[in-house]
Order: sequence, then structure tokens, then C-alpha cells
Amino acid sequence: MKAEHYVGGVFRADGEPFPLVAPVDGSELGTVPEAAPEVVDAAVNAARTALQGPWAAMGVDERAAALRAVADGIQARFEEFVEAEVADTGRPRDFAATVDVPRAVGNFRAYADLIYGRPERAYTTRVPGWSSGAGEALNYTVRRPLGVVAVISPWNLPLLLSTWKVAPALACGNAVVLKPSEETPSTATLLARVIHDAGLPEGVFNVVHGHGAGAAGEFLTGHPGVDAIAFTGESATGAAIMRNAADHVTPLSFELGGKNPALVFADADLGAAVDGTVRSTFTHSGQICLCTERVYVERPVFEEFTARLAERARALDGYGPMISADHRDKVLSYYRLAREEGAEVVAGGGVPEFGDERDRGFHVQPTVLTGLPEAARTVREEIFGPVCHVAPFDTEDEALALANDSPYGLASTVWTRDLSRAHRVAPRIETGIVWVNCWNLRDLRTPFGGVKASGIGREGGEYSLDFFSEPVNVCIQI
Repeated sequence: MKAEHYVGGVFRADGEPFPLVAPVDGSELGTVPEAAPEVVDAAVNAARTALQGPWAAMGVDERAAALRAVADGIQARFEEFVEAEVADTGRPRDFAATVDVPRAVGNFRAYADLIYGRPERAYTTRVPGWSSGAGEALNYTVRRPLGVVAVISPWNLPLLLSTWKVAPALACGNAVVLKPSEETPSTATLLARVIHDAGLPEGVFNVVHGHGAGAAGEFLTGHPGVDAIAFTGESATGAAIMRNAADHVTPLSFELGGKNPALVFADADLGAAVDGTVRSTFTHSGQICLCTERVYVERPVFEEFTARLAERARALDGYGPMISADHRDKVLSYYRLAREEGAEVVAGGGVPEFGDERDRGFHVQPTVLTGLPEAARTVREEIFGPVCHVAPFDTEDEALALANDSPYGLASTVWTRDLSRAHRVAPRIETGIVWVNCWNLRDLRTPFGGVKASGIGREGGEYSLDFFSEPVNVCIQI
């Protein structure tokens, strides 16, 4: 798949090319054009122009039909999207075919359904005497689009997380400029082709490729023509985007990093808890913001749980590489740091040997650690790899204190058979999402996002529509 910019309805590849590298074996997949400031400017201007054209005149039913056409287009090119996602990320094909692409289709269909049936909010009120023209009045609320929305999507779930923002932004009548990660540009280009073929007006959707700091990402998030920014990525990048957008007081929606805890109580179904923690720690080699990196286990089952988790980690195969050589080196540096801080490595801790082309890729071993104090950097800092630290606790209050002692607050899991405990503990965990006896079970209508350093705002269902549109109150005196 050739990566190209898509600006004002035109595909173009101008800009200094940089290599796109396959994380599985280190081979070069092709090149990607780096968007210069004038390309970003052209994309923002094209989006601004589109807001004055036929897109602005479309009713809700027409926008819903457009979103469904995009969903149909992704479905029609399902295998192309799967292949592009697998090539860019190195993830197992089953993951792309059962999660990434179906959820991208689902995002467009879900928001088509949501806007089509969304009522206006209306009520009648009596205005107090201090208002000019006191008396009966009809108030109703309508929503208008924000304008030009910059979407910055990450490399770990590139198609899913870009459509998670693009679909509601378009549903609300905005125009979008998408900058995908420089590591994973292919499905963004393919999405542009689908949208082009679906017949959306020129400039409604645009794609620019390139890097972040001092490049396309910075040009876009600091552009005075951008009316809102939706970003998923690491917390440090989010802070940089906030600084870049501050001069224009641009509204922000951020889903950032996490150092997610799991609480395993002694009354839990231990087999289910081990299975769930294997999934929540090692899926996509830990390169999902929702993955578990801190596991707290009630002391009576601590030894058994840790042994079973380590055994499962050692048996894993086909779990996928790190996204790049740099990220592999970062994860390995934490493996070394853990040993320096005094960790016991009960599984993994190094680089696997496959005896085939994968040895040229960016793989690390699934790793289970124990024995570190809570102040250790390995316990406190997000690693974003296939690793977790397991520690014991004795009481429910201690478990909550350990879970909440983090600058992050994205997601958590609780494993218990005690229904009262589940309802008691879950609301007290300082994360935006709490899963009980499961992990990553997602309904697109529910709020998604984190607290503390894990994000600003919520996405999903009505929550996304609320961000991507501006409420306007209309008051008519009766």
C-alpha cells in the first residue's frame, strides 16, 4: 500500500520520503512522504472551504448515509485493510481481522445510527423578572459542528483509533484532517480512498503524513485554522500538544497513557483470572493503552497465581513484535532496569530466538516480574510492552491504595466472585474504566477515557458527539 497525502480530494506524495519498516522482520515496506508546512496548511484550508460547501447543507439523514457508505467501503476492502494493518504493526492476522477492521466498520455504522435518531432537547420555562421581556419562553438546544478537527492517531491500533474519532467528527458535520502515526500510515491512506470513492465532498476528509515534533504533527496541532484536536497517544506527547494548542485555546480530547492495575482477590476464579491477565498483559505484546502492567494478588493465592501466570507467559508464541527498533530498545531498557532495581524475573526478560526471519525483527519476551517496591521506576512508569509486575496484598483497603497510587488512571480490572465486593471496590478505583472478571469488553456507546495523566474528556456514543459539536441554546419568548 503506497502512503499518500489526501488533500482537498486529491492524492499527492510530495515531501521528503522516509522509510516504512516492517516490525516483524525489519524489512523496508516502502516510503512515506513527510508533509511540509504548506501541505498541512493546504489540508486545513481545504477542510475550512468544505465547511462552506455542500457538506454544510447536508441534513442528518444524508450524513448518516455517507457514514454508512464509508462503512460499506471498508467492508468491501476488508482484506486490504487487514493486510495493511498487519504489515504496518506486525500484529497477528487474527487480531486485525477480528478487532481492528470490524470495529472500524462498526464505528461508522454506530455513529450513523446515533445521529439519525438523536432528538433535539427542548423545554418550556418561565423567565425570572430580572430578564428583559419576562414571561413564558420556549428554549431548545441544537448542536453545530466545531469546524476543522485535527485527529492525531497512534501506531498501536491505527485504523480502529482513527475511525473512533473520524466517524463521530464527521457525524457531527465537521471537516477532518487526520495525521496517522509515521509508523503506521497505510490504513489511513486506504481509508482516504474509501472516503473518496464514497463520494464525500472534497476537503471534508484529509490525510497528512509525517512525524510529530517539529514536523506535520506540530504544524497541524498549532495551526490557527484548527478548531479542535482529538489525540490518542502517550502522556508526554499530549502535554506537548496542549502547549502547542494553548495560544489558540483549542478544545482538546485526549486519551493518553496508563499504568493499569489488576486486583485479584483470593475468592476469584483463579483460572479465569490467570487467563484474563494473560490477555490484558500480553495482547498485542502489551502495546495497548488498556493493558495491565501492575497486578496485585491477595496473599493466600499470590504464589499460585504468579507461578501459573509465569508458566503461561513462557509458553506464548506468535504474540507479535514491538512496533520499532527504538521501542524494542526502550522495553529492553526497562527489563534491565527491573533487574537493577532488584526484581525477580520469573518469566522472560530478554529477546526470543525463533530461528527464522523474525530474528531480524523487533521482538521481546513476554515478561513477569515480582519483588519490586512500589517506588521502583519499573512499577511506576509506563513501559508499553509485554510485561507486568506482580505483588501481594492483604486487605481490600490496601489493594485499593496500591491500585490508586499512580499518576495514571486509565483502566483497571477486578477479579472476584464476591458481587458485593465488586460493586464496593470498582467505584473506588481511580480509573476511567473498571472491568470486573473481564478485560476490554467494550460497548461503543459507553464512556471511554481516563483520569489524572491518562486523559481529558470521554469518547464513545453520545460522549463523542458532545465533544465534536457545540451546544447552542435558542430561546424564543412566547
